[in-house]
Amino acid sequence: MTEPTDRVRDAAAARGLDIEIRVRPAAKSLPEAAELLGIPPAGIVKTLVVKRSDDTYLFALVPGDRAISWPKLRAVVGVNKLQLPDPERALAATGYERGTIVPIGSSTEWPVYADERIVGERIAMGAGAHGYSLFVDADDLITAYDATVADISQAID
Repeated sequence: MTEPTDRVRDAAAARGLDIEIRVRPAAKSLPEAAELLGIPPAGIVKTLVVKRSDDTYLFALVPGDRAISWPKLRAVVGVNKLQLPDPERALAATGYERGTIVPIGSSTEWPVYADERIVGERIAMGAGAHGYSLFVDADDLITAYDATVADISQAID
């Protein structure tokens, strides 16, 4: 069985996506991870796997200093109900554990919705395995996955 980071590298190469995977010490929080990487929290993009009512999923890419806006995401997707699945369903849907999820190399290709705030940025995100971070140009990721770009986030209270 391939290592998750190898799956990420192979999937990125297949799409012509230039990525960098770095080893990162364990962090207890997103702000701590950002500090370890030397970037602001907004530079880490959370990949959230979101379940639709028909048991299909989508990926929502949200800057680390923001949260999903459920009303905005529902409006963009055109559905009345979305939810975060439990960790087991997230793993089954993507092949990645929570905290490591990334659309690149997911066991199933789900649609990608990217918050408009990541456009034009070089971002860090999960790399498929704990202890690693992946760096990629958001625009290249958006293009490679034909992501829908919209305002899908809100400030964290």
